[in-house]
Amino acid sequence: MTTLEERKTLIGLVSEASAAGARQARACEMLGLSARTVQRWQGGEPDAVDGRSLRRHEPSHKLSAEERAELLAVANSAEFGHLPPSQIVPRLADQQRYIASESTFYRVLREEKQLAHRRSERPANPRSKPRAICADAPNQLYSWDITYLPTTVRGQYFYLYLFMDVFSHALRRSVKFFVQHLHLTTTIILRPPVDNGAAHSTRLWTAA
Repeated sequence: MTTLEERKTLIGLVSEASAAGARQARACEMLGLSARTVQRWQGGEPDAVDGRSLRRHEPSHKLSAEERAELLAVANSAEFGHLPPSQIVPRLADQQRYIASESTFYRVLREEKQLAHRRSERPANPRSKPRAICADAPNQLYSWDITYLPTTVRGQYFYLYLFMDVFSHALRRSVKFFVQHLHLTTTIILRPPVDNGAAHSTRLWTAA
Protein backbone atom coordinates (compact mmCIF):
# COMPACT_ATOMS: atom_id res chain seq x y z
CA MET A 1 0.00 0.00 0.00
CA THR A 2 1.51 3.33 -1.10
CA THR A 3 1.28 6.57 0.82
CA LEU A 4 -0.01 9.80 -0.70
CA GLU A 5 3.51 11.21 -1.05
CA GLU A 6 4.80 8.07 -2.78
CA ARG A 7 1.83 8.09 -5.13
CA LYS A 8 2.45 11.70 -6.14
CA THR A 9 6.13 10.94 -6.74
CA LEU A 10 5.33 7.92 -8.94
CA ILE A 11 2.73 9.84 -10.95
CA GLY A 12 5.28 12.61 -11.53
CA LEU A 13 7.88 10.11 -12.76
CA VAL A 14 5.42 8.46 -15.15
CA SER A 15 4.26 11.84 -16.47
CA GLU A 16 7.84 12.97 -16.98
CA ALA A 17 8.67 9.78 -18.89
CA SER A 18 5.54 10.11 -21.04
CA ALA A 19 6.37 13.73 -21.87
CA ALA A 20 9.84 12.61 -22.98
CA GLY A 21 8.29 10.21 -25.48
CA ALA A 22 8.19 6.95 -23.52
CA ARG A 23 5.16 4.71 -23.51
CA GLN A 24 3.19 4.85 -20.30
CA ALA A 25 2.95 1.06 -20.01
CA ARG A 26 6.74 0.74 -20.35
CA ALA A 27 7.33 3.47 -17.75
CA CYS A 28 4.93 1.79 -15.34
CA GLU A 29 6.66 -1.54 -15.89
CA MET A 30 10.02 0.00 -14.98
CA LEU A 31 8.52 1.25 -11.70
CA GLY A 32 6.87 -2.07 -10.89
CA LEU A 33 3.36 -0.74 -11.44
CA SER A 34 0.53 -1.58 -13.76
CA ALA A 35 -0.71 1.04 -16.22
CA ARG A 36 -4.24 0.60 -14.88
CA THR A 37 -3.11 1.53 -11.38
CA VAL A 38 -1.45 4.73 -12.56
CA GLN A 39 -4.54 5.65 -14.63
CA ARG A 40 -6.74 5.14 -11.57
CA TRP A 41 -4.44 7.38 -9.55
CA GLN A 42 -4.45 10.06 -12.24
CA GLY A 43 -8.25 9.99 -12.55
CA GLY A 44 -8.90 10.35 -8.83
CA GLU A 45 -8.77 13.28 -6.48
CA PRO A 46 -5.34 14.75 -5.82
CA ASP A 47 -5.55 13.99 -2.10
CA ALA A 48 -7.47 10.72 -2.41
CA VAL A 49 -6.30 7.93 -0.09
CA ASP A 50 -6.13 4.26 -0.84
CA GLY A 51 -9.62 2.86 -0.90
CA ARG A 52 -8.61 -0.56 0.33
CA SER A 53 -9.56 -1.19 3.94
CA LEU A 54 -7.17 -2.56 6.51
CA ARG A 55 -9.54 -5.19 7.77
CA ARG A 56 -8.28 -7.25 10.66
CA HIS A 57 -10.52 -10.23 11.16
CA GLU A 58 -10.69 -11.86 14.57
CA PRO A 59 -12.45 -15.21 14.99
CA SER A 60 -15.69 -15.09 16.87
CA HIS A 61 -14.60 -17.98 19.08
CA LYS A 62 -11.27 -16.41 20.05
CA LEU A 63 -10.29 -17.01 23.66
CA SER A 64 -11.04 -14.14 25.98
CA ALA A 65 -8.56 -12.95 28.58
CA GLU A 66 -10.40 -14.93 31.28
CA GLU A 67 -10.45 -18.11 29.17
CA ARG A 68 -6.76 -17.74 28.34
CA ALA A 69 -5.95 -17.32 32.04
CA GLU A 70 -8.01 -20.43 32.86
CA LEU A 71 -6.15 -22.40 30.18
CA LEU A 72 -2.78 -21.43 31.64
CA ALA A 73 -3.94 -22.17 35.17
CA VAL A 74 -5.07 -25.67 34.19
CA ALA A 75 -1.94 -26.37 32.13
CA ASN A 76 0.29 -25.34 35.07
CA SER A 77 -1.73 -27.07 37.79
CA ALA A 78 -0.34 -29.94 39.84
CA GLU A 79 -2.53 -32.39 37.93
CA PHE A 80 -1.56 -31.35 34.42
CA GLY A 81 1.70 -29.40 34.85
CA HIS A 82 3.84 -32.34 33.75
CA LEU A 83 1.71 -33.36 30.77
CA PRO A 84 1.73 -32.18 27.14
CA PRO A 85 -1.46 -30.80 25.60
CA SER A 86 -1.98 -34.07 23.72
CA GLN A 87 -2.68 -35.67 27.11
CA ILE A 88 -4.29 -32.71 28.87
CA VAL A 89 -7.22 -32.38 26.47
CA PRO A 90 -8.27 -36.09 26.62
CA ARG A 91 -8.09 -36.10 30.42
CA LEU A 92 -10.22 -32.98 30.59
CA ALA A 93 -12.70 -34.68 28.27
CA ASP A 94 -12.86 -37.64 30.68
CA GLN A 95 -13.82 -35.12 33.36
CA GLN A 96 -16.53 -33.64 31.10
CA ARG A 97 -14.56 -30.41 30.77
CA TYR A 98 -13.61 -28.50 27.64
CA ILE A 99 -11.44 -25.40 27.74
CA ALA A 100 -9.82 -25.29 24.30
CA SER A 101 -8.64 -27.55 21.53
CA GLU A 102 -5.30 -29.32 21.59
CA SER A 103 -3.85 -26.96 18.97
CA THR A 104 -4.97 -23.95 21.03
CA PHE A 105 -3.24 -25.39 24.09
CA TYR A 106 -0.06 -25.78 22.08
CA ARG A 107 -0.32 -22.27 20.63
CA VAL A 108 -0.95 -20.55 23.96
CA LEU A 109 1.79 -22.47 25.77
CA ARG A 110 4.19 -21.75 22.92
CA GLU A 111 3.42 -18.03 23.11
CA GLU A 112 4.03 -18.12 26.87
CA LYS A 113 7.26 -20.15 26.38
CA GLN A 114 5.93 -22.95 28.56
CA LEU A 115 5.97 -25.78 26.04
CA ALA A 116 9.46 -27.20 26.67
CA HIS A 117 10.45 -29.41 29.63
CA ARG A 118 6.97 -29.85 31.06
CA ARG A 119 7.89 -33.14 32.67
CA SER A 120 9.96 -33.56 35.83
CA GLU A 121 13.15 -34.26 33.97
CA ARG A 122 16.64 -32.93 34.25
CA PRO A 123 17.19 -29.91 32.00
CA ALA A 124 19.66 -30.22 29.18
CA ASN A 125 23.25 -29.48 30.12
CA PRO A 126 25.13 -26.94 28.03
CA ARG A 127 27.54 -28.57 25.62
CA SER A 128 30.92 -27.02 24.98
CA LYS A 129 32.91 -27.36 21.81
CA PRO A 130 35.39 -30.25 22.06
CA ARG A 131 39.07 -29.47 22.27
CA ALA A 132 40.63 -29.13 18.84
CA ILE A 133 43.34 -31.68 18.07
CA CYS A 134 45.61 -31.39 15.07
CA ALA A 135 48.67 -33.13 13.67
CA ASP A 136 51.51 -31.65 11.60
CA ALA A 137 53.43 -34.89 10.97
CA PRO A 138 52.71 -38.61 10.65
CA ASN A 139 52.31 -40.87 13.70
CA GLN A 140 51.09 -38.05 15.94
CA LEU A 141 47.34 -38.53 15.86
CA TYR A 142 45.28 -41.59 15.01
CA SER A 143 41.63 -42.22 14.33
CA TRP A 144 39.99 -45.61 14.79
CA ASP A 145 36.66 -47.27 14.18
CA ILE A 146 35.00 -50.70 14.36
CA THR A 147 32.96 -52.27 11.60
CA TYR A 148 31.26 -55.60 10.95
CA LEU A 149 32.63 -58.26 8.63
CA PRO A 150 30.23 -61.01 7.52
CA THR A 151 31.16 -64.66 7.95
CA THR A 152 29.96 -67.87 6.37
CA VAL A 153 27.65 -68.43 9.36
CA ARG A 154 24.48 -66.40 9.23
CA GLY A 155 24.09 -64.05 12.19
CA GLN A 156 27.78 -64.13 13.15
CA TYR A 157 30.23 -61.34 12.33
CA PHE A 158 33.84 -60.43 12.85
CA TYR A 159 34.75 -57.07 14.40
CA LEU A 160 37.32 -55.25 12.28
CA TYR A 161 39.34 -52.59 14.14
CA LEU A 162 40.87 -50.02 11.78
CA PHE A 163 43.45 -47.43 12.84
CA MET A 164 44.26 -44.55 10.48
CA ASP A 165 46.88 -41.84 10.67
CA VAL A 166 45.06 -38.50 10.62
CA PHE A 167 47.90 -36.57 8.96
CA SER A 168 48.76 -38.96 6.12
CA HIS A 169 45.42 -40.80 5.97
CA ALA A 170 47.42 -44.03 5.91
CA LEU A 171 45.97 -47.21 7.39
CA ARG A 172 48.34 -48.12 10.21
CA ARG A 173 46.74 -51.23 11.67
CA SER A 174 43.77 -53.50 11.13
CA VAL A 175 42.81 -56.15 13.68
CA LYS A 176 40.04 -58.68 13.42
CA PHE A 177 38.25 -60.13 16.47
CA PHE A 178 35.41 -62.55 16.89
CA VAL A 179 33.99 -60.61 19.85
CA GLN A 180 34.03 -56.94 20.88
CA HIS A 181 35.53 -56.34 24.30
CA LEU A 182 37.03 -53.38 26.14
CA HIS A 183 40.14 -55.36 27.10
CA LEU A 184 40.87 -56.18 23.45
CA THR A 185 40.40 -52.55 22.44
CA THR A 186 42.74 -51.35 25.17
CA THR A 187 45.36 -53.91 24.14
CA ILE A 188 45.36 -52.65 20.57
CA ILE A 189 45.52 -48.98 21.52
CA LEU A 190 48.47 -49.53 23.87
CA ARG A 191 50.51 -51.21 21.15
CA PRO A 192 53.25 -49.02 19.60
CA PRO A 193 52.25 -47.60 16.21
CA VAL A 194 53.64 -49.00 12.98
CA ASP A 195 56.39 -46.71 11.66
CA ASN A 196 56.32 -47.75 8.02
CA GLY A 197 53.62 -46.75 5.61
CA ALA A 198 52.20 -50.25 5.23
CA ALA A 199 49.25 -51.30 7.31
CA HIS A 200 49.80 -54.03 9.88
CA SER A 201 47.07 -56.68 9.90
CA THR A 202 46.41 -59.08 12.77
CA ARG A 203 43.83 -61.83 13.05
CA LEU A 204 42.79 -62.85 16.54
CA TRP A 205 40.19 -65.60 16.69
CA THR A 206 38.95 -64.91 20.19
CA ALA A 207 36.08 -66.96 21.45
CA ALA A 208 33.20 -65.34 23.30
